[in-house]
Formats: sequence, C-alpha cells, structure tokens
Amino acid sequence: MSITKARGEAAALVAVVFLLGILLGGVATHLWGERVWGMPSEAAVPAPPNRLAGELTQELQLTSDQQKQLRLIILDTQEKWRGLYAPLEGRRDDIREQSHDQMRAMLTPEQKPKFDAFMRRLGEQRKRDAAKSPIPAPAR
Repeated sequence: MSITKARGEAAALVAVVFLLGILLGGVATHLWGERVWGMPSEAAVPAPPNRLAGELTQELQLTSDQQKQLRLIILDTQEKWRGLYAPLEGRRDDIREQSHDQMRAMLTPEQKPKFDAFMRRLGEQRKRDAAKSPIPAPAR
C-alpha cells in the first residue's frame, strides 16, 4: 500500500509542477507580449520633438542658441509633414467609409449595431492616438 501511496504522491507532484509550469509560462508570455510585442517599434513611431531635442542637446552638448534653432527646424519639419499628408486626409476618410459600407452590407441585422459600436470605439481610439502623435493631424 505504501508503494501505491508514494506513486500517487509522485504523480500529484508531477501534475502540480506541470500546472505551475503552464501558469508561469502563461504569465511570462503575457508580460513579454505587453512589454515587447505590444510596443510599437521606434522606427514606426517618431520621437516626440521635445524628446528628440532633449536627446540631441544632451548628446551634442548644444548651446541655447543651437537648441532654439533645433526646435525651429523640428517645428518646420512637422509643418512640412502636415502639408504633405493634408491632401490625403479626405481620400483616406472616403476609403475608410467605403470599406465600412461594404462590411455592413455583408452583416446580418443583429450584427450591424455591434459593428457600428465597434467602429465608433475604433474611431475614438484613432483620435486618441492622433492626439498623442508628435505630428498632429491638420485641422479641417
């Protein structure tokens, strides 16, 4: 009977270690995903102008006059980017609306309100992201 009891305890111990491994792996994957996969790459998101100016000032030991010139250059560059993309804003909205209309056309009547709510949330998120962007969207 003691051999059977020892085998049972060993099997339970193996099961507990296995479950703890799964749990620890899941938590580690979640944390890794939030920290690494969930973060946009630095190439995809330009540095905010204040951060860029601060890093350059520190790295290059810029004088106050050079810092002012740098900020003017950054602001001018942002304005040029806005000017470059401004003509595309209306077209981008048209394409987005067309795709939404096509998606709505394939949905059942029960799915349409859920789709509309989802698209509203997505639009709100897009606006929040645009507000955080170092290059603000042009005013309409």
